[in-house]
Amino acid sequence: MGEPLLEIRDLRVTFRTRTGPVTAVDGLSVTVEPGQVLGIVGESGSGKSVSMLSLLKLIRDPNVRVTGTALFDGRDLLTRTDRELRAIRGRDIAMIFQDPMTALTPVYTIGWHIAEQLRAHRPLSRRQARVRAVELLEEVGIADAARRVDDYPHQFSGGMRQRAVIALALACDPRLLIADEPTTALDVTTQAQILDLMRRLRERHGSAIVLITHDIGVVSELADRVLVMYGGRAVEHGPTAEVLRRPRHPYTWGLLGSVPRVTGPRPRRLAAIPGTSVSPYDLPEGCAFAPRCAYRLPVCDDKPRLTGAAGHEDACWLPLEGRSDLRQETR
Repeated sequence: MGEPLLEIRDLRVTFRTRTGPVTAVDGLSVTVEPGQVLGIVGESGSGKSVSMLSLLKLIRDPNVRVTGTALFDGRDLLTRTDRELRAIRGRDIAMIFQDPMTALTPVYTIGWHIAEQLRAHRPLSRRQARVRAVELLEEVGIADAARRVDDYPHQFSGGMRQRAVIALALACDPRLLIADEPTTALDVTTQAQILDLMRRLRERHGSAIVLITHDIGVVSELADRVLVMYGGRAVEHGPTAEVLRRPRHPYTWGLLGSVPRVTGPRPRRLAAIPGTSVSPYDLPEGCAFAPRCAYRLPVCDDKPRLTGAAGHEDACWLPLEGRSDLRQETR
């Protein structure tokens, strides 16, 4: 394979607070190849969104500190100036934000948002940009797009706003699309349309996609590789089929155990992960999942490294040869 499109090395995102530094992302390293779809899963607060927002310097908090490297096309995003990043955001790297209610400026029309981005990165007239905006709204399933293009965000429902945000992200056919919960607030039919749009973006332009989601079903359908995060750290990473069929980390077991089965015997109740998600204010020195793990060992007081063979890695001290038996106990 050639050079990766995006290569993140030892990314750390820390916030300065009155009680001391709080680590939101702790040493994340991952690569995304051209045309590849990487799914990132984990509970809320695991560092999924913060890690991606920090790459584009979209966290404006003056108390944030971001270290590490994030090479996009061989150049470090974290060392680029704001002017250089403005030329990249929306054109080469686009992001579908998690909350469609706040992602659009209320005093401008939906069409203005899309046309403004198109004209910022492409030599289009106002008329050409408007025509393309209508086409994009039609592609994401907005009925009567030629009329609705002049509506304001408050005239759209939550699901329609989500689709408008997706149209905005796809406008310039980005080389890398970061999709943060892109199917939130959408019905099943529209979800299928959006996933199909992202597939077409990948097929037509070779675009890579980083898909942040809680929906294991979406990951299994779209992603080539999956990264499981917990407590700001990567706990498992590998090919999607391998991770979903033969998960290695107890946290991944818990995530998969919470998904209802459509085949096989019906369980009396879904498996649950005991306790609550680890707080970034009190991140343990060792394994972040250890306080909730039923298989905790004394060595878990030391921080495990992400290791493994054949591209399937995990950060767990449990002996690999006995994990499949232990997982049966969680089902």
